Amino acid sequence: MTDWLIPFLCGLGASVLSAWGVGGGTLLLLVMTLLLDVDQRTAQGINLLFFLPAAASALFVHRKNGYLDRPTLHAAIPPAAAAARSHTLSTPVIPRTKAEGVKSPSTAASASAE
Repeated sequence: MTDWLIPFLCGLGASVLSAWGVGGGTLLLLVMTLLLDVDQRTAQGINLLFFLPAAASALFVHRKNGYLDRPTLHAAIPPAAAAARSHTLSTPVIPRTKAEGVKSPSTAASASAE
């Protein structure tokens, strides 16, 4: 019955800290992966799911209040769009590796130190 209580309190605490300027998404990732045993990719997806609407609403409010620097915005959008598009095109080309037998840099360094 109280399975929802810990995630709710963690989300509430992260949102309060986020309102004070601390990165709430980073805190939520740590809570989900370390305390709630959520897979890291799933936690990142949940974090992104909550970040995108918040960013869109912040952009709308900043635009409404005149806080956007239009020349900077117009200069930043084309390279950002090009980077996103090139990443999208290169994703199928990069082979996915299986977790078995693949050494991350940290495990490779510790294995070579032995």
